[in-house]
Amino acid sequence: MGEKVVIQNRRARHDYHVLEKHEAGIELRGTEVKSLRAGHIVLKDAYADIQGGEMFLVGVHINPYEQGTVWNHEPERRRKLLMHKREIAKLGTQVAEKGYTLVPLSVYFKEGRAKVEIGLCKGKQTFDKRDTIRDREVKREIDRAMKDTRRSK
Repeated sequence: MGEKVVIQNRRARHDYHVLEKHEAGIELRGTEVKSLRAGHIVLKDAYADIQGGEMFLVGVHINPYEQGTVWNHEPERRRKLLMHKREIAKLGTQVAEKGYTLVPLSVYFKEGRAKVEIGLCKGKQTFDKRDTIRDREVKREIDRAMKDTRRSK
């Protein structure tokens, strides 16, 4: 059946160095799934938090479903992430000891189930961001030059 990507958090890759990626399921309500399938989600300023051996997604905004009734979901509630206990414990120790952050990188549907890709991230400094931008621009210029030389032949 494959994967259908709903949203990618491009801002996370700009602000953080992604060290590891993990897949987690999301515990959602019915109207949240319908709204998610329509692509009404915002990952800006979202992060994952570990409390009591459980992982939660905080700061994710899923718009209320348009055809929903009075039992529509709350847009910015904490959503439980579904992972193995060992994985959560491992990530929790890395976050506590080394000061890393758990950031959602993308939300997608895999075999009909909503999944989130969580990245174990380390914050970038301002000069790191400038280096990334500079490298991207240099690569873009090289690609343009290569394209022009291929056209002229």
